Amino acid sequence: MPTWILVADNSRARIFAAEKAAGSLNEISTLAFPEGRLHEGDLTTDKAGRGQAPGAGAHGVNGEEGHKQENAERFAGLICDDLEAARNQGRFGKLYIIASPALLGLLRKQLSAPLRQLVAGELDKNLTTQTPEAIRRHLPDFL
Repeated sequence: MPTWILVADNSRARIFAAEKAAGSLNEISTLAFPEGRLHEGDLTTDKAGRGQAPGAGAHGVNGEEGHKQENAERFAGLICDDLEAARNQGRFGKLYIIASPALLGLLRKQLSAPLRQLVAGELDKNLTTQTPEAIRRHLPDFL
């Protein structure tokens, strides 16, 4: 059963497979999420609401990163759904996750317990634009 390697950031996830423990990586799937590349200003149509407490100055009601965070959580959920479907089909035996630090935290929260048991390693780096050979150098010699 192959080992899968997930390489992801807020806008793209790439899944690679290694058929042999010391083998090269073959890209088998890409999931794009263009909303993850948008800036906060592109995600909202108006300024955040303003609130005013007695005796205090005006302050923003919603955090500036609210929509961006929601999109990141949504994308992490989509990635986990795809991985869960593949796990149920028996398409891989082990999983390595390489993701940008913020996305890695979101993925950890959303992985199901059975899927979490297949995670053999994690790396908090954004390598989505790297070649399969460069990504392979960040993984153990034997997967």
